[in-house]
Amino acid sequence: MSINLSSQSSTKESQSDCSVTITMNVIGGKWKMPIIHNLSNGLQRFSALKRLIPGVTQKMLVQQLRELESHGIVHRKVYAVVPPKVEYSLTEYGQTLTPILELMHEWGEKHVSKIKGISQEN
Repeated sequence: MSINLSSQSSTKESQSDCSVTITMNVIGGKWKMPIIHNLSNGLQRFSALKRLIPGVTQKMLVQQLRELESHGIVHRKVYAVVPPKVEYSLTEYGQTLTPILELMHEWGEKHVSKIKGISQEN
């Protein structure tokens, strides 16, 4: 696979059209990939996602889920019951991110000791 990272002009227009920038606008941030990873295993309720992602606040989880939903990555299903029941799942479009997740997992497994070593030095 070849990625063309040749120098582009640094105008805002060219940066916003860059495919890597577009991808990062959708999946970037601390919590989106852990959310996508957990939803790739099947549908989850909000409380389960919160438990599965240590350190995420309720406010941030809601915000990130809404952003992923607005991009068509996550589907939110609300049941008309008391207490409220909401389930989240990846859309078919969201499932297209699975290969990226797998590559990130492989990279992390391959480089975990180096990254931990760097983190401990700092």
